Amino acid sequence: MVLNSKLKKLVTAGLAVGMAATFLVGCGGGSGGSSGGSASTLKVGVTNFADTLEPTENFFAWVVMRYGVGETLAKFDEKMRTQPWLAESWKISDDHLTWTFKIKDKAKFSNGDPVTAEAVKASIERVFAKQNRAKTFFEYTSIEANGQELVIHTVKPVPNMPGQLADPLFLIVNVKSEKDGRNFAKEGPIGTGPYMVESFTRDKCILKKNPNYWDGAVPYERVEVPSIDDPNTRAMALQSGEIDMAVNIAAGDIGLFRGNDKFHVDEIASLRTVLARINQKPDHILSDKRVREAFISACDRKNYNEVLLKGTFMPGKAPIPPSLDYDFDKLTDPNSYNVERAKKLLDEAGWVDTNGDGIRDKDGKPLQLDFVVYNSRAELPLYAEAVQADEKKVGIDVKIKTVDYNLIDKMGINGEFDLLISNITTAATGDPQSYLNQYWHSNVDGSNPQNGSGYSNPEADAKLDALNVEFDPAKRRQLIIEIEQIYLNDAASLFLGYPYTNIVSSKKIKNAIMHPADYYWITKDIAPAN
Repeated sequence: MVLNSKLKKLVTAGLAVGMAATFLVGCGGGSGGSSGGSASTLKVGVTNFADTLEPTENFFAWVVMRYGVGETLAKFDEKMRTQPWLAESWKISDDHLTWTFKIKDKAKFSNGDPVTAEAVKASIERVFAKQNRAKTFFEYTSIEANGQELVIHTVKPVPNMPGQLADPLFLIVNVKSEKDGRNFAKEGPIGTGPYMVESFTRDKCILKKNPNYWDGAVPYERVEVPSIDDPNTRAMALQSGEIDMAVNIAAGDIGLFRGNDKFHVDEIASLRTVLARINQKPDHILSDKRVREAFISACDRKNYNEVLLKGTFMPGKAPIPPSLDYDFDKLTDPNSYNVERAKKLLDEAGWVDTNGDGIRDKDGKPLQLDFVVYNSRAELPLYAEAVQADEKKVGIDVKIKTVDYNLIDKMGINGEFDLLISNITTAATGDPQSYLNQYWHSNVDGSNPQNGSGYSNPEADAKLDALNVEFDPAKRRQLIIEIEQIYLNDAASLFLGYPYTNIVSSKKIKNAIMHPADYYWITKDIAPAN
C-alpha cells in the first residue's frame, strides 16, 4: 500500500528535548468546507469518548484540545519537536531543578481575561489537585508567578518539561471562571483556543467562534461535532455531505476516499500502539510467565494486521511503534508467533485438557481469561475476536468483556482484568518516557497508579529512573531501547499493532491534517477552500 510522504519515519532528533522557538505552520491538504451548505459552519464527525468536558477527569482533556477549546504552554510540530504556544520561551537552571516559562503577553482566555503567569500557575495547580496522574509527569516543590514569568521548581530534574506541559492534561484553563460559577464538566472550560463551547452532550458538541482569540483569525462562526462512534456510519456521513471531515475512517472504508477527487486523505504512521495489558498479580493465572509467553506466542499478529485489518495497521512486537526511531527492527521478540511453542509452554505450566472439551484445566479450574475491550475504536473488538480464536486453538478460553470507554481507566488502575485492551499514544510528551513510566514502572504504595497490572521489574525500574533525569538524547534513546527489550523478555504485555491514522475531508475545506501528536483536530487553520 502506497501512502503519502507523511508516512516517513519520525526522526529521533525531532523527539529530543528541544528549546526551539518556531510555531507549527498549517500545511494543509487542500480540502474543503461545509458540504452540508453553510460556509460559516464546519461539521466534524468523530468518535467521542468523553462524558464531560472536565479536563482533569480521565483523559477528557484530549477532547477539549481536539475540539479547539484548550491550548497548552507548548505544542508539537509534525516531527514531534516541542514548539512554543502560550509560552514564548523557556529556560532551565544550571542545577536542572528550575524551569522558567515566559507567557505570551497577547494570549487571552475566551472570556477576554489575559493569560497571566498567575492564571497559568492556578491552572497547573488545579490539575495536580484533581488528577493523581499529574505526578507521573513531574513533581514540583513550588510554582511561582513573577510578572509574565512562570517558575516551576521540581523535586527531580525533568529533562523534557516543555514536552510534559504539552500533554493535553496541562491545557490552560481560567480557574477564576470556575470560581465564579462556570461548570467545566457541563459547559466546558474557559480556555484559549479558537473555539469555545456553546453546548455539549456525549452525542454532540457545538462550538462557536472565540471572539477574543489571540492567535489570528478564526474562520468559522460555528463548529458542529456529532459523535459518530460507528466507523461505517462516519464514512457514510462524509460521503453524503452531512459532515465536512471525519477523523479515523476505518480499514474497510478508507479505500472509498483514496483517489476520490472530492476528498482529501491525510494519513500518517501514528505514534500509537494497540496493546493488551496483562494482569500478572500473584492471584492471577497470567502471573505465571510461561502462561503469558504461551498466550502471546499463540497470537498471529501478522495476520491480524495485514489481513483482518487490511494493512491499515502494522504488526505488533514492541512497546514503541516503528514510526519512532528506537531500533524496532533490532529488538528481539522471544514470543513471536509459534503455536507449538505455546502448547508446550502450557504443558510445562501444568495446564492440560483433562476432559476433552478443548479447554485446558488445572486443579479443576479451566484456563479461562477475561479480555476487557471497548468498541469506540473499530479495530479493538476485531483484535479481541482474533485473539479469542487463536487462543482457543491452544486450549485457552478467552471471554470478551465489552465495557464503556469511561470505565477503562478505572479498571486499568484497579487491576479489574485479566487482559485489557488499550490504544495508546506512546510519545504524548514528545518521547516515550511518560508512556513507559505510567504503564510499567512498579506501583509501590500507589506511587504509579496507572500500573494496575502488577508488573514489576527492578532492572527496568532502575533504567526508567535513570531515563527520568537524563538530558543527553543519545543516552535517553539507548535507555529506552534497553527498557523495551526487558519488557519483551518478561512478556509484560501483548503488543498487537500500530495504526496508521487519518483525517479525511471534503475538498471544500483546506488544511485538515492529521498530526503525529493526536491532539490537534479542529484548529484555526482549517478553513473554507475558497
